[in-house]
Amino acid sequence: MSDRRIDLTPTLLMNAYAAGVFPMADSADDPEIYWVDPAYRGIIDMDNFHIPKSLAKKIKQGSFEVTVDHDFDGVMLGCADRTETWINAKIRELYNALHGLGRAHSIEVWMDGELAGGLYGVTLGAAYFGESMFSYRTDASKIALVYLLARLKAGGFVLLDTQFVTEHLRRFGAREMARAEYHRQLGNALEMEADFLELDPQTPAQEILQLSTQTSKRG
Repeated sequence: MSDRRIDLTPTLLMNAYAAGVFPMADSADDPEIYWVDPAYRGIIDMDNFHIPKSLAKKIKQGSFEVTVDHDFDGVMLGCADRTETWINAKIRELYNALHGLGRAHSIEVWMDGELAGGLYGVTLGAAYFGESMFSYRTDASKIALVYLLARLKAGGFVLLDTQFVTEHLRRFGAREMARAEYHRQLGNALEMEADFLELDPQTPAQEILQLSTQTSKRG
């Protein structure tokens, strides 16, 4: 479905997420937006999140800084900064509007004072819809993902939607889920409340690692 026939607003976008669909564009230069509802949805099973040992070691070393919602648009620009992207100007505008409403959040990883990587997504109920991630420096997006899991678990989230499964995400425990089962779990998550900002931004790295891999208390 193209946005030529509808007024694509933040409210409509949130309603789409609640219905299990999300928007994409064919390229950064294509003004059209279409809705996607995959037959198989990518998710990360939050109770089976896996952190490679080399990454855990790097996180313990702490040669980086992690912030939350500090540079949302910068993260979107980083995610769009690739040869092929589905993030066009309208999508960037919409998600920045959701961010202003407290419905979209970013995690930024800084190295040597510069934005090295990050990710962003949308929250609704106890579901987090991961949109995109990027790295300018080695492992930056992976670090952001670990910090995301810790934050989601601390805040009481039960569903982490990745849209699709890539080899990059599969290393952390991502898997595909049939549409019907995804919609069932989504419905369950939408009936709950969660708080993305519950976790203290100054939480030590060791606690981040423990939080990200511990079993969730909700289900």
